[in-house]
Amino acid sequence: MSRRAWLVSLSCVVCLLVGAVSLPRMPLLIHAARYGRPRALKMPVSGLQPREARSSWHAPRSGGRKHEGIDLFAKQGTTVVSATRGEIWRIGRDKLGGNVVTVLGDGPALYYYAHLDDWEDGLFVGRRVEKGTPLGFVGNTGNARTTPSHLHFGVYRVGWWRSRAVDPAPLLGIR
Repeated sequence: MSRRAWLVSLSCVVCLLVGAVSLPRMPLLIHAARYGRPRALKMPVSGLQPREARSSWHAPRSGGRKHEGIDLFAKQGTTVVSATRGEIWRIGRDKLGGNVVTVLGDGPALYYYAHLDDWEDGLFVGRRVEKGTPLGFVGNTGNARTTPSHLHFGVYRVGWWRSRAVDPAPLLGIR
């Protein structure tokens, strides 16, 4: 175990003992210690260039929400790849995102890939991935079922008490 991981683990134990961090959050914080500062990310939609994409960060959404990510439009079935190195943290379905994959990676941050048509074969929670590892395919599942096919890509910086959304557009070179 690296010195940094050991210090984070010790800090987690101390915070748990004083009640500053909940037990369910511990594994996330311990795993997050592996990853450094965010670097430039790989475009998560194969073949899409930054100049072809537009930021939809903080655009208004239903229920008074703001969009916490960007929508990257592409033909249904286009390969979605990991934008960073890390490990698969979650594979599943949710109401808004439909078919989703979450990668814990550089930042430390959670990288959220939503509205997937399907997942890449061989994915499992805990699998280590590199930039460019296939995760799934562009679709329009979840609350995007009436929209053109796209990937919703979100980045959430991991913190002690909660994670916070950050604009992924600058990390992808999108203006």
